[in-house]
Amino acid sequence: MGTQAEQLQVLLDKQAITEVIHRYGRAMDRVDAAIGYSVFWPDAVADYLEQMFQGTGHGFIDWVLPTHLSFFASHSHRFSNILIDVTGDRARSETYVEVTLRRIDDQGQCFDSHNCGRYVDRWERREGEWRISHRRYLHDIGNTIPATAGFTTTSRRDRSDPSYFPEDGADAPAVMVLPRPRAD
Repeated sequence: MGTQAEQLQVLLDKQAITEVIHRYGRAMDRVDAAIGYSVFWPDAVADYLEQMFQGTGHGFIDWVLPTHLSFFASHSHRFSNILIDVTGDRARSETYVEVTLRRIDDQGQCFDSHNCGRYVDRWERREGEWRISHRRYLHDIGNTIPATAGFTTTSRRDRSDPSYFPEDGADAPAVMVLPRPRAD
């Protein structure tokens, strides 16, 4: 079980990893490459199935963000059931992901693709920072349906989105990373 300080460090590490998972969602939905790069180590492997993308994590960011802008009017990534196992400077996690992608066809009809899957990630802490070293996406279920009604999209897919707090007058940080104190 470890000492109380060791247990506290594991909790801090799990929280730091969870923050990176959530930053990934922000990178996808706000189409923010700088944040996307901060999720993966430059040498990370990204395996999003043969029909989607296989390569590096940074290569995935370079491919997926223009794809999101070209094919979808909006999208929303959500994460749940995050399980993390930490061993020193390495960790493993499983994260359930749901994404809804809105596409508008040539006739102006909206379609929503709803996909559910899991990210099975390996993590490394280097110089005190947790990032993904290997990601494997497992697709569980998906469907596409006509979108019949709804609110007008008020979010923005860039740094002018209110989640960056532009009304504060300060520039949004390139990456929202809080220093993680060590328990020892």
